[in-house]
This record gives sequence, structure tokens and C-alpha cells, in this order.
Amino acid sequence: MTQQGVRWTVDQVLALTPDAGSRKAGSKLGAAGPWSGTGCSGEGAVWGLCGGGGDGPYRTVVDVGDPSGPAYSCSCPGRKVPCAHALGLLLLWSEGEEAVPAGAGERAPDWARTWLAARRTRTRGERTAAAGGSGAGPADPEAARRRAERRAERVTAGATELEQRLADLLRSGLAAAGQAGYGLWEETAARMVDAQAPGLAARVREAGAVPASGPGWPVRLLEECALLHLLGQGWLHRDRLPEALAATVRTRVGLTRPPDGPPLRDDWLVLAQYDVPDPRLTTRRIWLYGTTSGRTTLLLSYGAAGRAPELSLPAGLALDAEVSAYPGTGQQRGALGEQFSPPVPTAVRPDGVTTAEAAARYGSALRDDPWLDSVPVTLDAVVPTPDGSSWQLADAGGDTALPLTPTATSRPGLWRLVALSGGAPVKVFGECGHRGFTPLTAWPTAPGRAVHLC
Repeated sequence: MTQQGVRWTVDQVLALTPDAGSRKAGSKLGAAGPWSGTGCSGEGAVWGLCGGGGDGPYRTVVDVGDPSGPAYSCSCPGRKVPCAHALGLLLLWSEGEEAVPAGAGERAPDWARTWLAARRTRTRGERTAAAGGSGAGPADPEAARRRAERRAERVTAGATELEQRLADLLRSGLAAAGQAGYGLWEETAARMVDAQAPGLAARVREAGAVPASGPGWPVRLLEECALLHLLGQGWLHRDRLPEALAATVRTRVGLTRPPDGPPLRDDWLVLAQYDVPDPRLTTRRIWLYGTTSGRTTLLLSYGAAGRAPELSLPAGLALDAEVSAYPGTGQQRGALGEQFSPPVPTAVRPDGVTTAEAAARYGSALRDDPWLDSVPVTLDAVVPTPDGSSWQLADAGGDTALPLTPTATSRPGLWRLVALSGGAPVKVFGECGHRGFTPLTAWPTAPGRAVHLC
């Protein structure tokens, strides 16, 4: 129960799962059978005891009232966050008053109150410290300038070496890339890491995976090499670029800068949330839509490999908060600032466009950022229809359509979208790029809740 007294839906709870195994285990525990002593408070705390522990029931408590996202505590030995017990408790809580009764905060057991008090005290301290600065004294601007120059020199050396390696690859022919294996690409990526250009390293690794991606890989590899060449040339000649485009090049190379736009306060609708796993890092992508400004922005949150990032904003919620933009032409990434209330469910939906307008929007965005894989788009009144062995989203009142990406057609969310539509138009939010459209969230034509698709 949030401060507004609204419980989450099942979809919003399942959006917190770090992986499919956790979803399955949490769903099994989302019934009243193993639980006792459950309760929740108007301040956003949910607690309960789950049977199954060797030395007694597991003590589980979740803080869903923190504007920065839910936090969890459980006495089980599991290392995933949230654990299956926390997910099961939230699923039980989502069923309503009969499953998990509401009560005053003082009715919480001592172990739950102790954890909640300690966590909220620590959170307040962290926010105060962040607002007041580190207290380490003013930074030395001259030293910072010298560090930036040294790093720029190393990136330039790395970009120059990358250009030479791409030229060698093209002289020897793309067929040689398929025979050399992934080791050559990984060694090149490591050289880019040494040059302090993680963005170049990431793109090299993506190119290295192309020869093993199936029929037609030489064409795709040539495209990736062309984009790598363009990025390297952009860095080497950044002084000739407009400042906004030069900022985009710096970001793509891996020289991140803090957000520099003025904070924009709005009621932000959470359009979608999904994780991109990696052997080294889990990246959580959260798309927000300003209901007043009409602006769409992307929040990124990171967690160590195998662990879910801390920030969690399930689709369908809205929060009153400030968001600051990162520098760069066409840059849609933002940083979440002060939050004035916890996220709450909302019936608001984003404005939508046709499929033709969505494709045109991506084409326009490429002028500002040629390395952009996709843009966020909400499609109005589209119908999922089969297209040979694949699927597409067709305008209900027109004759245009967007193909779904191979990633989208392999997800269970496709069938949830088809079931939601039932042949009728739906509103769909997703990412539109050169490979097609990836649906992430959908809304029925009639009033109804957002359906998470990813």
C-alpha cells in the first residue's frame, strides 16, 4: 500500500523479477498457504512470515513507499534481489485486503519496524549527503583539465588504431572475419578498453558477434564496420562538428558527462521497464513519458552481473518528479532527480502516431545520431497481424505496417499482445528501429491497465 493507499497489480509485481526462474518461484509463493502474520501499512510497508526455513519461517519485509523504488529484506539465504519470498509476498498483497490486511504502522512486528526505521534513516542521510556535497573541498579545475586531455589523447590513439584494423579487415575481405573467430575482435575490444574508450569497445564486441549470427552476416558486418568507421572519424574530427553532434560522439565513444539540462518537473508515466543482461553487468532501461511536457526520456540503472539494479519503476505507474537531460543531439537519456511522491497507478496514456509517422521519426533521429538503434514510439490503433513467418503491427485505419523485430517475435509477450488485441486495435509503446518494432507495453482500446510485454 503506497501513501495513496493503492496496491500494485500482478503485472507491476512481476515486472520486478530479475529472471524467469525468480518469476516462477515467486508465483508459487504468491498464495496464502505458506504465509502467516502478513500485513501492510499506509506508509508503504508490507511484511509477512513464510514457512519453509530450517530454523523457522523466513521474515520478509518490503518497502514500497520509497520514491526511489522498492527495497527488500528477507532472512532467506537467497542472493537474488528481489528474492522469491519478496515476490510472493507482493503478489499476495496485490490480491487485496483479504489476502494481506492493512493496519497502522505500529502493528508491524518488531523485526519489520527495526529494518524499516534503519533503512529510512539511512536513505535520508544519503539524500542529505548528496544534497550537501561530499565535503571534500573544491576540485582543482587545472588538474581536471589535464586528466581530460590525457584521456582524450588515449582515445585518439585508440580510434586511430581501430581505423587501421578496419582498413586491414576490408583489404583482406570480410570472409576472413568469419574464419578468424571471435578472439580477434575481443583483442581489439580490449585495446579500446585500454584506450579508455568503452563505447568503441562495446561496438567492436557487437561487430564480433555478427559472423555467427546466421545467413546474410557479411552485409550486417559491413554495416557495423561502417558505423564503427563513422564513429572513429567523428572522434578524430570532432573539432569540426557542431557542438551538439560532438557531444553525441563523445557519449558514443564512452566519455560520459553529467546531465546539463535544467530539471523538468512533470508527472512521469512509466511506459516500460526491462533488463538487458550481460556477463559483466545488468542494465535496466526505464522509459518515462511526461504527461504535461509530452517528452519521452530514458533512465538507465545498473547492477552487478546476476543481480537486479536497485531502481525499479514498473510500467503503468506515474510519479511526480524532476528529470534532467544528458547532453548530445537527439539524446533521450535523462537522470531522475527529486521525487515528490511515490509512484502510483494511473489511467493516463501517451499520445500515439501512425506506423508511417513512427518510421519517419526514426529517420529524422538518425540525422542527429547516426548510431541510434531505435527511438521510443507509441503507436495508436494498431492490430498485430501475421506476416508470413513473422508478425507486424498494421494501422487499423490505413494501409501501412511495421514489422516486428526477431527479438519481439521470440518473446512470450507477443502472444499477450495478440490476446489483448483479439483482432481489435490497441495502443502499443515500443522501440522503432532499422530492424523493425519491438513492443514493450500495450493498452486496450477500452479503459484498462497497461500490459507489460517484455
